[in-house]
Amino acid sequence: MATSMAAVLGFLFFLLPLSANAATFEIVNRCSTTVWAAWATISPQAGGGRQLNQGESWTININAGATGGRIWPRTGCSFDGNGRGSCQTGDCGGVLQCGGYGRAPNTLAEFALNQFNNLDFIDISNIDGYTVGLDFSPTTGGCRGIRCANDSIVGECPAELRTTGGCNGPCTVFGTPEYCCTNGPGTCGPTPYSRFFKDRCPDAYSYPQDDPTSTFTCPGGTNYRVTFCP
Repeated sequence: MATSMAAVLGFLFFLLPLSANAATFEIVNRCSTTVWAAWATISPQAGGGRQLNQGESWTININAGATGGRIWPRTGCSFDGNGRGSCQTGDCGGVLQCGGYGRAPNTLAEFALNQFNNLDFIDISNIDGYTVGLDFSPTTGGCRGIRCANDSIVGECPAELRTTGGCNGPCTVFGTPEYCCTNGPGTCGPTPYSRFFKDRCPDAYSYPQDDPTSTFTCPGGTNYRVTFCP
């Protein structure tokens, strides 16, 4: 999950209500090519992955109260019969069944379930860059969905952020506090690089402390759909 959301939610975890609901996530591939879907949560630590050909979907169930959760598309993958291999983007240690986060660049659908006031916190993040467009929408719950599907990010990516299969975020490339916001809350702000992403995907995280315009909530117990190439 983006560093920013982790910071926002860290102090809320102990307030998790006694009554909490698991969530169902349907992952749909509407890209014209095969995408290898991946998911992972940090607490509890869990994850998985699956090849999705064009038009295919995959439904997963995430434990109530899960935090540090993300779903992402992997591209350019090749795996053997034992599920070992590699991906051009989003690779998670060379395995089909992810147990942790993937390598940048990634477009991320992030979530933390049943948090403060029994709310789910959701976002789309470009902090790790952009590869494939995403729509992250509730299928129940009556709350709004979010979308970041603007492939001009790849086509117009600044030269210093360009990489095979996508566009990196500046923290990945430069690793400095200015871009990674590692000096604590409120210590960094927008940069020309973050504005490049924000202008093209206004609802998505563009830098780690971009919380006010990038974090959304749904009632606990909401189910979701994550669509690649919506």
